[in-house]
Amino acid sequence: MTIPHDHDAIRAPSALLALTELPRALAELGSLPFAAPVLASAPRGDGHPVLVLPGFIASDTSTLVLRRYLKKMGYDAHAWELGRNLGPKAIGAEGEKLVARLRAIHDLTGQKVSLVGWSLGGIMARIVACRAPDAVRQVITLGSPFAGSPKATNVWRAYELLTGHHIESDNAKSQLAEAASPPPVPSTAIYSREDGVVAWQICREQPGPATDNIEVHGSHIGLGVNPAVLYAVADRLAQAEDDWHPFDRHGVKSLVYPAAGHA
Repeated sequence: MTIPHDHDAIRAPSALLALTELPRALAELGSLPFAAPVLASAPRGDGHPVLVLPGFIASDTSTLVLRRYLKKMGYDAHAWELGRNLGPKAIGAEGEKLVARLRAIHDLTGQKVSLVGWSLGGIMARIVACRAPDAVRQVITLGSPFAGSPKATNVWRAYELLTGHHIESDNAKSQLAEAASPPPVPSTAIYSREDGVVAWQICREQPGPATDNIEVHGSHIGLGVNPAVLYAVADRLAQAEDDWHPFDRHGVKSLVYPAAGHA
């Protein structure tokens, strides 16, 4: 299983690694023009709606590059439109605001919606997929720590302070347990071992017939502009609704995407 038996053995990334987050993210952003030909070669979309959820304290501005890329690739990409992601303050105590946003897109388009969630946004995406599976096509998470203790991150204290949501509360534990189980739709977890914000070990999906893990190289705050991530997201979204399959790492892709597996 992805979730280790001893959660306390998983520690947050080192302070040194965390300090390198911003310069690495800027380098990833700067690499986009050079990666443009490869990104353009990704499988094209079928026009289905995609809802992109930002990470903790981030807004839709943080997902602008990702959403613009998905639109260019043929998807109907949507912002979440719930302001900064401050946990329950943004989505409601029971996630009702986010469920309403999902259903509004589903009703408007008449199609199931793929969810792409960055960090905390990915945890929310998994919970929403469990609560409204009839409206969700698949879930893709980017560096989302859904499979272990929130204390294996460098932001859990800031999360409690800014959201008023205590991670040891019964409600928080219940929500994390809900997010940890694979959702009832295909799910892909994208993560980096060089993540300086969350422990990569708790960002991986459990093995199953419709789950996969994709490892990339890069920072946490740069996941939404990392060319390898953008290509992988486009590849996952391009699959037919009734023909989901794991990510293909053969050939040149093996140089960019390590064989992540579930171990």
